[in-house]
Amino acid sequence: MPAAERVLLCSVTMWLLLQSLLLLASCLRSAAAFPKGCYPSEEEGLKTFRCSNARLTEVPRDIPNDTNKLYLDSNRIPFLPRDAFRDLPLLLELDLSHNAIASVENGAFRGLAEHLHSLDLSSNRLVSVSKDTFSNLKAKVNLSNNPWLCDCRLQELIRTVDLVAGSSGGIVCHSSAQEEHVGKAFLQVIADTDFCNMYKKTTDIAMLVTMFGWFAMVISYLVYYVRQNQEDARRHLEYLKSLPSKQRRSEESSTISTVV
Repeated sequence: MPAAERVLLCSVTMWLLLQSLLLLASCLRSAAAFPKGCYPSEEEGLKTFRCSNARLTEVPRDIPNDTNKLYLDSNRIPFLPRDAFRDLPLLLELDLSHNAIASVENGAFRGLAEHLHSLDLSSNRLVSVSKDTFSNLKAKVNLSNNPWLCDCRLQELIRTVDLVAGSSGGIVCHSSAQEEHVGKAFLQVIADTDFCNMYKKTTDIAMLVTMFGWFAMVISYLVYYVRQNQEDARRHLEYLKSLPSKQRRSEESSTISTVV
């Protein structure tokens, strides 16, 4: 083989080897950026990022921003902060089930309103969540198997979200102001009880009691003030009676005009 061809062959071989090494290094860097137990894949043509059973205690920060399906289920995440998923504009499905989520900040799902169609928050530790947390979301939401406090806030939340079909029976009263509601499905309870109307009545009664208390305080003060003035006037008149008659008449007229 001519020397020129050997040199060309060696050059091509070295170039291919270098490209392979660069590609391998790039893949290793990408893999190293993901939390332990997390990996990307493609399912039914959709880009998927799985972090199931990865012992996570927070939402990962290095999720590819072209992710369509995100699985964060069966971890130890306790809290969803504001803008937790803001860099995932193409997200369609979000699974947060079987975590320890007890609190969700308003704006946690900001940026997902346009595309997200499935949100699973089942089997967490949610007790009470503001309806504003899910404002503008069009996704089907699963809120079952959480230790819910059945009150007006939950009633407003249920009216706001679009629940996954068949999941409503799993929204059960873990606690309530009325003991007979505990252990019952929330939709069954609100068929006979309007928590928000009860809250309004309670608020109105509390306001009336407060107003009555202030009114009673004002009346008590006025009574005290009048009695105190009467007592002062009586003492002054007794003092005047002890004075010589000319001085007493002068000061009596002054006292009477002051009292009047």
